[in-house]
Amino acid sequence: MKRFNTTGLCIPEKHYMCDVSKKFARCKYLVEEGYYYAINFPRQFGKTTMQYLLKKEFEKREDYLVISTSFEGIGDLPFESEERFAPAVLETFAKGLFFKQPKLADFLEEAAGNIHSFKELSRFVATWISSVKKKVVLIIDEVDKASNNQVFISFLAILRDKYLAMKSENDLTFHSVILLGVHDVKSLKLKLRPDAERKLNSPWNIAENLEIDFAFSVDEIIPMLKDYADEHNFLMNISEIAQRIFYYTNGNPFLISQMGKIIDENILRENKRPWTVDDVENAYKYIINLGYTTTNFDDMYKNLENNSDLRKVTERIVIEGEIFPFDLGDPVIIKGKTYGILSQNIDGQCDISNKIYEFRILNYLLSKARTSPGEKYTSARFIKNGKLDVLTILKKFQLFMKEHNSSKDNKFLEKNGRLLLMSFLRPIINGKGFLFKENVTAEDRKMDLVITYNDKRYVIELKIWYGEKYLSDGIEQLCDYLDSYGLNEGYMLIYNFNKNKKFETKVVEGISKKITAVFV
Repeated sequence: MKRFNTTGLCIPEKHYMCDVSKKFARCKYLVEEGYYYAINFPRQFGKTTMQYLLKKEFEKREDYLVISTSFEGIGDLPFESEERFAPAVLETFAKGLFFKQPKLADFLEEAAGNIHSFKELSRFVATWISSVKKKVVLIIDEVDKASNNQVFISFLAILRDKYLAMKSENDLTFHSVILLGVHDVKSLKLKLRPDAERKLNSPWNIAENLEIDFAFSVDEIIPMLKDYADEHNFLMNISEIAQRIFYYTNGNPFLISQMGKIIDENILRENKRPWTVDDVENAYKYIINLGYTTTNFDDMYKNLENNSDLRKVTERIVIEGEIFPFDLGDPVIIKGKTYGILSQNIDGQCDISNKIYEFRILNYLLSKARTSPGEKYTSARFIKNGKLDVLTILKKFQLFMKEHNSSKDNKFLEKNGRLLLMSFLRPIINGKGFLFKENVTAEDRKMDLVITYNDKRYVIELKIWYGEKYLSDGIEQLCDYLDSYGLNEGYMLIYNFNKNKKFETKVVEGISKKITAVFV
């Protein structure tokens, strides 16, 4: 029986998989047409699986020879000089051929002993490929591990130069080359000598654009669930379940498989039965529990820790609600996309790439914040009949702000008002609830804060007091938000920076919804 897999490559015969046929067809086409290209996506996004599928496909064809390998594990010495790296290239090729083509692997390892420069390597490749009389496809995985070495960049330049010469019938080289990694090697700059300026041209500027996303759509998730249901002889509302999985994961391959794995091996381990949407909800609660982590989350936190510019932009999006254009000319936005943290919404703006990451990142930022209120509260005093008593919470927050009013200046509160409220809420709802922001209209506007507690939703709109007209517009907007959720009650937290302000609470009159405004 198959299983859900979240480590290494996924094998169709062994693992439940989303439909990769369109992505595979594009990658296969590029190989057949003799293109050089790169597959650059975040970690655990399906790159190794695609490498496996391509290798398997072209190994079946008599007119192709596939070398699928990586420079990982060859140590540091080969990267010290051209003289060391050139023979290591052939040894690395041999590594990729050892199990399927042992005689060819031996031949390449023997030839490596006579290679001492890129010039000799280039000539050997041309002579060898001429003798093979096949279309040789080179697939190099884990390019990130080697791409920060100058000698590897120079090797890419050799491949580029041979490719261009082949097009003008002045050389022979690989029919197609595929580089797999997180970072886009097209952005790497070539430096020929230690004292030379970096050239403007990338050593990989010949690469064809892949033009596909490795994230999955709802329609691509459905076959995975159908495969599971058929194997277990279950009748399930597959379309509804797929839509809910997509709602939380936004098609992230790792998160889709992880949610499936949690449902199958944790939630339903002792009682196998058809899945329901509630199982997806429980998997979401399981995966966002702060006592649970994965290497995927650890990698995300590491990337935020190691890139302070990305962390600051992410904080401004998550905490302060700022809007940034999804501009891939901006190196910070490129980082966010590269690490799978930022994605583009329908309005061309930056979003956190999925709701699971948004929740984890929010709590990561809150844990680092120094502005958290010192007093901590348990949830019991804010729960009535299993429902979150939001008004009592906001009144308690109002009291906190009143008591600490003198120590918080206006500039601080304008920037950190959301952070303060989130920090205040976090220990109250921890374990049974979560905070998030969500797209709710075609214009992609966001409500400031949505709380889910025991499967019930509560909406809080945060505003700065600019007068009655501005408040009236905010109330109208909040009513629209509530309609989109089918809710009749909402809350507004209003920061008033006037010297004569009143810490008051009032119910807004004359509207169809019950809106309670709390002023701080």
